[in-house]
Amino acid sequence: MTSVTTAPLVSIVIPFYNDAFIDQAVASALAQTYSPIEIIVVDDGSTMHQERLTPYLRHIHYLGKGNGGTASALNHGIRMASGEYIAWLSSDDRFYPHKIARQVAYMKQHNALISCTDFDLIGAYNEVLKSNLAVKFPSVKDFIRAMFTFCPINGCTVMMHKSLPLRLGPFNEGLTCTQDYEFWLRVFISGIDFHFINETLTAYRWHEAMGSRQRSQTVDAEFNFVRDQYAPYLNALLERL
Repeated sequence: MTSVTTAPLVSIVIPFYNDAFIDQAVASALAQTYSPIEIIVVDDGSTMHQERLTPYLRHIHYLGKGNGGTASALNHGIRMASGEYIAWLSSDDRFYPHKIARQVAYMKQHNALISCTDFDLIGAYNEVLKSNLAVKFPSVKDFIRAMFTFCPINGCTVMMHKSLPLRLGPFNEGLTCTQDYEFWLRVFISGIDFHFINETLTAYRWHEAMGSRQRSQTVDAEFNFVRDQYAPYLNALLERL
């Protein structure tokens, strides 16, 4: 008898707060070649641009909540997700059509719990400003060493197995800008392989209204705080590798 393998459900979680590009993000999620997917938009207390979601409401799970920040919205979406795999998409970024299909195939083949990919940098009008922007490292040790100076992982390229937040805990809601960096550090020090897929599958948007540009000083201060908290654990990990 021939067995039929069912493709795993993937939950795409999109935190949304007053972002004019939200419709493009949702459209890119709906344009995926992969099936099955569910799209969860978490409205983190937005006061504008919700109307851009109207054409898509019957195709998505729309969750409203009070404003609590990106980590809070991500955690809420992940809690409500039914998928075996979770993908995070920021409301101003876009997935390329084969993103989910290529990443699921890789993760199943390599039995990976978490992976990230290469990405393009795009502008406000979807023009590609820089291609294949991810930094490539010759070894895991070089990858981890880089985490002391910057975060080389673009959160919207990441896909993780649903068991990972249960195992490591949720995103840290006490952090307003670097909740992703702190979670990736927990992945590394837990001894979990963070796989890099050398394919460009996401478009990361750089524009005037983006939070990381408006709060650059907060980002730097938070990064230094988190890095210093985890430095002893990272150093111990490097000694073991």
